[in-house]
Amino acid sequence: MAGSRSKASLRVWLLCPALLGCLLLGFLTGWFTKLTEKNPNSSDVHQNVRQKFVAEMKAENIKKFLRSFTKLPHLAGTEQNLLLAKKIQGQWKEFGLDSAELVNYDVLLSYPNEEQPNYISLIDEQGNEVFNTSLFEPPPQGYENITDILPPYNAFSAQGVPEADLVYVNYGRTEDFFKLEREMGINCTGKIVIARYGKIFRGNKVKNAILAGAQGIILYSDPADYCAPGVDPYPNGWNLPGGGVQRGNVLNVNGAGDPLTPGYPAKEYTFRYKVNEGVGMPKIPVHPIGYHDAEVLLRAMGGPAAPDSSWKGSLNVPYNIGPGFTGNSSARKVRMHVHTSNQITRIYNVIGILRGALEPDRYIILGGHRDSWVFGGIDPTTGAAVLQEIVRSFGKMKMEGWRPRRTIIFASWDAEEFGLLGSTEWAEENAKVLQERAVAYINADSSIEGNYTLRVDCTPLLYKLVYNLTKEILSPDEGYENKSLYESWLEKDPSSENNNFPRINKLGSGSDFEAYFQRLGIASGRARYTKNRKADKFSNYPVYHTVYETFELVEKFYDPTFKKQLTIAQLRGKLVYELADSQVIPFDSRDYGEALKGYSNRIYKLAKKHEEQLKLYKVSFEPSTSQLLLPLKGRPAASPNPLISAVVNFSKAASEFHRRLEQVDKKDSIAVRIMNDQLMLVERAFTDPLGLPGRRFYRHVIFAPSSHNKYAGESFPGIYDAMFDIESKADQREAWEEVKRQISIAAFTVQAAADTLKEVA
Repeated sequence: MAGSRSKASLRVWLLCPALLGCLLLGFLTGWFTKLTEKNPNSSDVHQNVRQKFVAEMKAENIKKFLRSFTKLPHLAGTEQNLLLAKKIQGQWKEFGLDSAELVNYDVLLSYPNEEQPNYISLIDEQGNEVFNTSLFEPPPQGYENITDILPPYNAFSAQGVPEADLVYVNYGRTEDFFKLEREMGINCTGKIVIARYGKIFRGNKVKNAILAGAQGIILYSDPADYCAPGVDPYPNGWNLPGGGVQRGNVLNVNGAGDPLTPGYPAKEYTFRYKVNEGVGMPKIPVHPIGYHDAEVLLRAMGGPAAPDSSWKGSLNVPYNIGPGFTGNSSARKVRMHVHTSNQITRIYNVIGILRGALEPDRYIILGGHRDSWVFGGIDPTTGAAVLQEIVRSFGKMKMEGWRPRRTIIFASWDAEEFGLLGSTEWAEENAKVLQERAVAYINADSSIEGNYTLRVDCTPLLYKLVYNLTKEILSPDEGYENKSLYESWLEKDPSSENNNFPRINKLGSGSDFEAYFQRLGIASGRARYTKNRKADKFSNYPVYHTVYETFELVEKFYDPTFKKQLTIAQLRGKLVYELADSQVIPFDSRDYGEALKGYSNRIYKLAKKHEEQLKLYKVSFEPSTSQLLLPLKGRPAASPNPLISAVVNFSKAASEFHRRLEQVDKKDSIAVRIMNDQLMLVERAFTDPLGLPGRRFYRHVIFAPSSHNKYAGESFPGIYDAMFDIESKADQREAWEEVKRQISIAAFTVQAAADTLKEVA
């Protein structure tokens, strides 16, 4: 009995490992089957999830978000903008993000004085005000009872009540002031100048006026720049009414963020400059007016006639330059009343996170601002509504069991309108982490600024991905049914360099990608629908930054079906999806090489206009063949800077890198990670920690906002700025030495970037 019991026990013990083995085998089989089904590396799963993700996005949802977010004004620093932040945060949590937090900063903001309104006066010889500009915009139909609409103003203007003769300075560009001073002999010192909006960033106009010695500057929107022919003013059309006024900040912080804490996050513990010592703040009063009021000021202008037709707008005035008035108004002057005050105010970003499954330490950021000057019908809320729908769709995929390979960070930025403050402060606070972990930043500002065709601005690393994705998306354009977005984009806006491809612009500034691209060197891009740049001569969209930017403006005129905004949601969403979920980061450094060739050739042609000086001061973009044949030790100490050679070397390194990338074993996760890190860090390699001369927070050596127009991107900005107007520099030798220095920096940087693509030892 005992023996049989022990034999039975033995059989049980012998069977246990076998049973356990079977159970373990079954478990592992099920587990790996599950992994195969959900694995982000699986090509089929990757494509299927992307298809479901894109199909989940609906135009009707974007419309609902836009309507919800634009009911009330939500200026940065106001209670309403905080309530909107909390609403967005709550929805992100409902959508299924792993977290959604409010992150606050205490930054310098600027508001008009409720007790002392801002306005412009015409005064007679006794100082009596015989004409005053409007104190507010007439509200649009249906919004008459809305409170908390601040009157038009230019944020961060200096306070003051200057009186002076008026001088008309066209767009207030550098070349406009050169024309006045150098060709027409008109001195703006001590004068009040009036400039029309358009062509360049308003802050550059103010800076130019200060450099010209003006006491104050008035900005206005001329119908030539803010009214399309044959279109009625809002609400019957989408043109700017005569009483409409463009708001906007007039800072020149050059990437510094909060003016009181440049370079550092504006937290409670941070050292601050005094309010009147802030970085980039104008020292003269600035105020915007509508074109009805501008017509009164310009009607009786004296002085010489406009130098040519490019100085004339569409008002019924002669566009004389001044200074001062003529005829019965000859004794009159202009008086500005500006009482805008600056105050430290708390702002709130919303930061949402969808954690990556396999590489949680690699980040894709999709961010756009929430704050607006009034209702923000187009800027920024067509972007905020699209962002919301993208987050909802990603959340739906996550709730169904999917996770991206890499972490996605969603951001609703605050205080963009006051100088990109929310996004810059967050970038400053997280700079060390982002430099180590951020793969890309996709901007989510306004999704439309027109309704003609697609507009893309991005790093060359993203060219191929953008082109490929637009070939997969159906065009929403009339007459292009069943054609791709790529096809309609190519036909409507081909590249001037190669008309076989659609045009892609260089990144400048003016939106929240600035700190990520220009300072931290994170590959960045933006996409939106735009106007016909060849046919439409008006600047931006006519009611930009006015009270007339409403939901109805979009619904009635710009995108009644909301299909254009859906198209942008699909493109932005797909960009993020591919960057976050592709096994190999979908960058192509070969396109960077081609772009660098174009940029170096352009700057070389610009320099060749000064052939005599290039020879005199021994400035070269390319070493001679004999010097290249010498060993390094034997080369002259003052060897010319080989920028063009560095560009060739980068192109070779990029080609070789992608050859190796095609052969890499995709099952070797370490090998793939090494090459992904090289792709991620190549943009970083183009940054210089010392920054550009006089603009230390712009550290990208290949791209920067133009020194003369913050909105526009400039290539090889250090060299370009050194050569700008060089013939008028007093010390020509010193000026050309600076050109040589900048060529040297650019050549070193391009070569260093090429080295980062070489095979890892």
